[in-house]
Amino acid sequence: MKLLFGCVARVHVLRRENANRPGGFLLAANHISHFDPFIISSVVGRKIDWMTMAEFFRSPVVGFFLRAVDAFPADRDRADRKTIRTAIERLKASRVVGIFPEGGIRDGAHSLLQGAPLRPGAATLAHIARVPILPCVILGSDRLYSMKSRKLSGLRRTPIWIAFGNPISHFPELQKSEARERIEYELAAAFKNLYAELQQKFRLTTDDLPHPPRERFGERRRVRALKSGPVAAASPHTKIARFAASGIDGLLCASMNLLQSRHRLNGRSRQDMEHYVAGCERLTAQEYYLAPDDIDLAKQFEDGRATVTWRSPIETQFPANNIARSDFFPCGKGTSAPTVFLLHALMSASHIGYRRCAARFNALGWNACFVHLPYHYSRVPRGYWNGELAITADLIRNAEGLRQGVIETRQLMARLRERGCEEFGVLGASYGGWIGALLAMVEPDFRFVALMAPIVNVEHAIWGSPASRFMRRELHRANVEPSLVARHFHLSSPLHNDPLCDSARLLFVTGEFDLIAPAEQIEAIHQKWRGSELLRVRQGHFGYRMMRETMAQLKERGDL
Repeated sequence: MKLLFGCVARVHVLRRENANRPGGFLLAANHISHFDPFIISSVVGRKIDWMTMAEFFRSPVVGFFLRAVDAFPADRDRADRKTIRTAIERLKASRVVGIFPEGGIRDGAHSLLQGAPLRPGAATLAHIARVPILPCVILGSDRLYSMKSRKLSGLRRTPIWIAFGNPISHFPELQKSEARERIEYELAAAFKNLYAELQQKFRLTTDDLPHPPRERFGERRRVRALKSGPVAAASPHTKIARFAASGIDGLLCASMNLLQSRHRLNGRSRQDMEHYVAGCERLTAQEYYLAPDDIDLAKQFEDGRATVTWRSPIETQFPANNIARSDFFPCGKGTSAPTVFLLHALMSASHIGYRRCAARFNALGWNACFVHLPYHYSRVPRGYWNGELAITADLIRNAEGLRQGVIETRQLMARLRERGCEEFGVLGASYGGWIGALLAMVEPDFRFVALMAPIVNVEHAIWGSPASRFMRRELHRANVEPSLVARHFHLSSPLHNDPLCDSARLLFVTGEFDLIAPAEQIEAIHQKWRGSELLRVRQGHFGYRMMRETMAQLKERGDL
């Protein structure tokens, strides 16, 4: 490795002597490329036993090579006792164990260099093994992905910068929880300080700082982060795609207005709305979406049932909608495996695509819950279409439906926590994305929240969307003005609130030609929920490309 990287890279190292200290210690580094462990090992005099993703060991050739250099597998989705025991044994034997606390390749706001939270484990290992943690920051290794930069540089080697910090004590005098918090605090601060030191000492430019591997590869993919600035002239292919997407969106908007015409308001609707809003104004989001702890799903989970049902905490006039339901797709690791909630779109045409998506998550070691949102699938009252009653001119029913969806999902999360599940994900589309965003406002424990074309601005959804023309006409007829509706935005409009979960866990995906959840609305919440990621897909509000691109992006981020 020294010979190989010596030919293609010029490595600058700060405080190399800290990594050559005697005794066992845990080396914790940021992760920006697949080259990191090899480059770091090449500049350290002592051999490092790297904790490596278990997926790499599935290949016989790669697995043989990794074991030959004393790397050992780690499951990112759960606390593997064998991995923990191996790491502790090697640390106590005065060896060096290398770990990436981010759990995968990270850059920008998703990196611990810019304040993203550390994944649990490093602090606990150090405290149990009673060894220090040595922080390490590496920059520039992601530039080795770029063929363009190598061609331009000719015979010049790519510069890479590494800084080792001072060892952080395992704080034996403190209790386990206090020691872990202190170690994590010290480690997070050390990463930020080393990152700033490298930038200042070597006068690094924006190009020197971490970028996504896809961007370094120079791939011209259709999914991109939205950027400000002038937009290039549309190609004929783009114009055709826009025309087709707009046509489909327009047709479905007309269909939604036609269905809404079946639900007219009466003269008392304004008084009802005023009474409802007055009662909600005193509530916080946590109070409004409080999940009662009065359901027992243990037996259903133990039996491995494909369908989990319980009585909804919110009663409506439709008995079918009062039974909450979720189709549970286990991955084979039990209920302690991480779980993703699949939240479907409004009037979703079929559940088949979501079931296929659940199978993909199962293959990646995730359980999947396909949640039947209010007034959809098994919860459709007789005589109505799938989802027809979820969004109409009856804003109170709309709000209570959203409330049902959020509360019932929180109840599922609580029961799964009791069964040992510690990590959750959300994959929501349109209406389901709206509910997913509301969940992010009240729940902190998410590995990722991927929201595809979500409804995030209720003000626009009611008063500006082409899908709600009939709704607006009914509201105007009933003298329900925007100012009255706005009094509920602190509970129902994600754009008017902030997330409780870490923004770096959020992935917003927007369609370039979306008429219902326009790109500028998604960009607005991306700007407000600082640290979130925003991707753009060449489609309208309705389409299947977005799901494929979102799954690919989640894998690239290291969330799966």
